[in-house]
Amino acid sequence: MREKRRAENFPVALRVLPEQVRADLVAVYSVARTVDDLGDEAEGDRIAQLEAFSADLSAAFGNGEPEDPAVRGLLPAIRAGRLTEEPFQRLVQANIQDQRVHRYPVFADLLAYCRLSADPVGRIVLDLLGVRDPRAAELSDRICTGLQLVEHWQDVGEDYRNGRVYLPQEDLAEFGVAEEELGAAHASPEMKALMRWETDRAAALLGGGADLLGRLSGWGRFAVSGFLAGGLATVDALRASGGDVLSAPVRPSRAGLLSWLGWLQVGTRRRSG
Repeated sequence: MREKRRAENFPVALRVLPEQVRADLVAVYSVARTVDDLGDEAEGDRIAQLEAFSADLSAAFGNGEPEDPAVRGLLPAIRAGRLTEEPFQRLVQANIQDQRVHRYPVFADLLAYCRLSADPVGRIVLDLLGVRDPRAAELSDRICTGLQLVEHWQDVGEDYRNGRVYLPQEDLAEFGVAEEELGAAHASPEMKALMRWETDRAAALLGGGADLLGRLSGWGRFAVSGFLAGGLATVDALRASGGDVLSAPVRPSRAGLLSWLGWLQVGTRRRSG
């Protein structure tokens, strides 16, 4: 489900980008999709296949010849110095972790997982934008973690049926929510309260990263604004659900996304002007 949403949003972001960056991002997306497929759908030993993919990435960044066609697609950007290896390896490690870890005791553990599964995406985008600013990287991490969290909160029931629970165990206990409730047709009052709490935490991360836009310009700022606007519109949709993320799919409206996009463009111009 999350991969499908990314696939739907990706072409929209591409339309505002120069041809070279567009081609690089298509290659990056192909690699990220391959890693996700190995972690979620591959037959046989998924960890072994992910480790082999990791070795292929190392070959590509080490001036070798990778075997996987998706990795070969990165070679122009790698050889031109537009990409670094570490964010891609973190994406692989996130999927390896998914094979071994299906519950997160505390929120800090979930944040550590997001540093592997979400934050590298923003680091890759910054690499392609030529941004080498530690503060920008920190702000990007906040946005990417917030985006990952709202996606998890949209998919609580689906993840539970697939054997994964991203809601921290300590939070379930504090709000009096039994894990079995995550598979119900409707959210209990206790679960609604929990989801409102988790939504507010994700919203704080998204808002805390918004200053990144003031460090970007042109099409780069517009593209990143689009992703942030999508996250903020999803927060609105989660809040509109009242915390009942089980009864019906929670999806942001196009109007909400466009409204946030316009607000972010005006707001960042005022702050950076």
